[in-house]
Amino acid sequence: MTQFRDNTAAHRYELDAPEGLSIADYRDRDGARQILHVETVEEARGKGYAAKLMDQIVADARAANTKIVPRCSYAVAYFRRHADAQDVLA
Repeated sequence: MTQFRDNTAAHRYELDAPEGLSIADYRDRDGARQILHVETVEEARGKGYAAKLMDQIVADARAANTKIVPRCSYAVAYFRRHADAQDVLA
């Protein structure tokens, strides 16, 4: 079971999984949320948790009517692979 949250104090999204934590650091700038870095603990890599984290970030952006600017290579690649998420791009 995974659990998603916006850790506003740390300016990052978090996704708990049995193998460990996936994170996405962000900063809010110019009315958009910039995704600066996405990382999954080594034990959990290759199991799709980073993509699940990004799915939740997109859902959160839609719910909050927020736009996203992908800054790290993983976030950029995610949006290239997910045409259905283009509506949240700034």
